[in-house]
Amino acid sequence: MSEAAGLVDAHHHVWNLAHRAQPWLDEPDHAPIRRSFGLDDLRVAAGRPVAGRRLTTAVTVQCVASVAETRELLALAGGDPLVGAVVGWADLTRPDAGDVLDELLAGPGGRYLRSVRHLVQDESGPAWLQRPSVEAGLRAVEARGLGYDVLIRSRQFGQAVRLAERFPALPLVLDHAGKPPIAGGQLADWERDVRLMAAHPQVTCKVSGLVTEADHREWTVHDIRPVWDVLLDAFGPRRLMFGSDWPVCVLAGGWERWAAAVEELTAGCSRDETAAILAGTATAFYRLTSPDSGEKPSCS
Repeated sequence: MSEAAGLVDAHHHVWNLAHRAQPWLDEPDHAPIRRSFGLDDLRVAAGRPVAGRRLTTAVTVQCVASVAETRELLALAGGDPLVGAVVGWADLTRPDAGDVLDELLAGPGGRYLRSVRHLVQDESGPAWLQRPSVEAGLRAVEARGLGYDVLIRSRQFGQAVRLAERFPALPLVLDHAGKPPIAGGQLADWERDVRLMAAHPQVTCKVSGLVTEADHREWTVHDIRPVWDVLLDAFGPRRLMFGSDWPVCVLAGGWERWAAAVEELTAGCSRDETAAILAGTATAFYRLTSPDSGEKPSCS
């Protein structure tokens, strides 16, 4: 299999409810995914290729604010060839955040820790990312050669843009394209803000989580295309990366429906551009090996 045939899923989750609670699943509309999901479930769900590419590498992303969960995800990565990188969590407000990151990096599977994420979308403060304690934590992230996954709601773009301004050397990826309000159809503010983020060259963007911002039952590619067109123009294909947001995407049709949509959206891209979106950008950002080599990554 050639390198071009590989697919990198830059954003998926796993959880075992018998081992760790996921309180966010208690919301009534999350009932369809209120069960445990593991990597074998992902393998089954990802049976449909995207533009002829089959899943070869996955980036496993934290769900809850728990260092223990991050340890478990790193250990999982160490034991399963599907996982090429982990986006973990550490309390960036703590003065010893750097020590915690060092512990994670030195522990089982620590070499798969490639980025850190916090659920900023759940923070009510207007500038959580600009708190002095958080910025100190982000400097610790940067000093260890890690990236940062930016998870915000569209109303929080201001602090995300300031983050990009204040940390020009910290690799950033905008999760779920900043959650554009697709269902409401009012995209002007989101477009303005996403272009401000894209103006910073250290920022990339995940084409993920879009279907859960649309009407879960009735969305079509027509609904997603205005967002896609903005992202493609603002970031370019070499700063966009495919993500399934599985199993959360099950709420809005699942892997196969999203994969078909991405295939249709990328139909106008060149072969090299499609390769970047479906594998290359994520491989570079998360420092993965070739998505088809079968090798596990090592820290450099």
